[in-house]
Amino acid sequence: MHTIAAISTPQAPGGIGIVRISGEQARAVAGQVFTSVSGKTLDEIPGYTSLFGTVQDADGTFDQCVAANYRAPKSYTGEDVVELSCHGGLYLLRRLLNACLAAGAVLAQPGEFTRRAFLNGKMDLTQAESVMEMISARGREAARAARAGQEGRLHDRIAGVCEILTAEASHLAAWADFPEEAVPEVSQTELHTQLNEAKDSLQSLLSGFDTGRVLREGVDTVIAGRPNVGKSTLMNLLAGCDRSIVTSYAGTTRDVVEDTILLAGIPLRLADTAGLHDTEDPVEQIGVLRSRGRVEAAQLILAVFDSSEPLQDEDRQFVELIGGTPAVAVINKNDLENKIDILYIQSKFKHIVYISALQGSGLQQLTAAVRQVLQLQAIDPAAGILFTQRQQAAAQRALTAVSEALEALESGLTLDAVTVCVEDAVSALLELTGKRVSDTVIDRVFETFCVGK
Repeated sequence: MHTIAAISTPQAPGGIGIVRISGEQARAVAGQVFTSVSGKTLDEIPGYTSLFGTVQDADGTFDQCVAANYRAPKSYTGEDVVELSCHGGLYLLRRLLNACLAAGAVLAQPGEFTRRAFLNGKMDLTQAESVMEMISARGREAARAARAGQEGRLHDRIAGVCEILTAEASHLAAWADFPEEAVPEVSQTELHTQLNEAKDSLQSLLSGFDTGRVLREGVDTVIAGRPNVGKSTLMNLLAGCDRSIVTSYAGTTRDVVEDTILLAGIPLRLADTAGLHDTEDPVEQIGVLRSRGRVEAAQLILAVFDSSEPLQDEDRQFVELIGGTPAVAVINKNDLENKIDILYIQSKFKHIVYISALQGSGLQQLTAAVRQVLQLQAIDPAAGILFTQRQQAAAQRALTAVSEALEALESGLTLDAVTVCVEDAVSALLELTGKRVSDTVIDRVFETFCVGK
């Protein structure tokens, strides 16, 4: 297999940049572009040690460099790896990469370093996919979930189900194929118990997928309500800066103002909308129409009400517009005298918080309510969750096969029919972890990676 090289740091100027080389000739390639100040070569030093020196190409020396030496199999890819760290200017990094290519390396394809780690048994496919999840994590909870995937928590959950099903499939096959060998008879009661345990585990795994997607991708969240209830002040409080114009005049916000914020480690794609009300102003009308559209398409609504005023018809119309969309009623201006009909609000909203967006109070309560309405308290990111549509599809195939095995057993079909279903479930789980997977699936996984990872 050829030796590969690529820039492994972002394609932007930085303090330090890294060119990674992996393969049988990694040290030989690095040796042609790197010279240590001590006179030692990379072949002369053990793994997990480094040398300081300079890098050069056909035109001469062009930067200082630290060369880190990793020997197979104790490296990221399982191969010999050298990482050349120089100053992070794009010109310098590209010149260094070109020097490595001229020395015999081949430009790495997207995800090829991690792909080699997978092929060399350094990680399974779920751990490989968690690498990109870690890179793309937009909040603390998503990073925790990705880290758990890297540590093999998802693999362990799948392996536990696979072990149950493999044991049952083996027993079924042995009992059917070798009746003369005194194989213990299959207990249908025990088989039913084991299949139900596998089914419960798979259902639990799949139930966390949508919540996990919230952690990774964030939530389309709309701040809405009638004019002058404090929507823009809340937007600015959550954003930590003045994203929306705030005045004492109704209708200040005439368009949708957007930002992405982190609330309790969860990315919220936040939109501050124009106040929902009837207006003759043609510009305001456009803003109101856009606001209605955003409310109807939202995944989460922060419905803002003014506690210092009685409810108005526009408030009630807005509540009806929300319908069944997950929402938190945000009772704002709680520092003023309370005149709102709270019984009406309580009859329409399960989650209610009281805040003063102007004074910055109530943010912790709002954070807790958002977690509850999104059902985030029901999932532990560190336990291992499904990351990708590929993983979800494989787990769903396994669950379907296990359910069919239970149906076959309960309806009195032969154990051969049960065996086929159990084997189908095992195959789906082995594809999920990558132990039994086609090159096409592997290609699809790694084509989403960046070059250098």
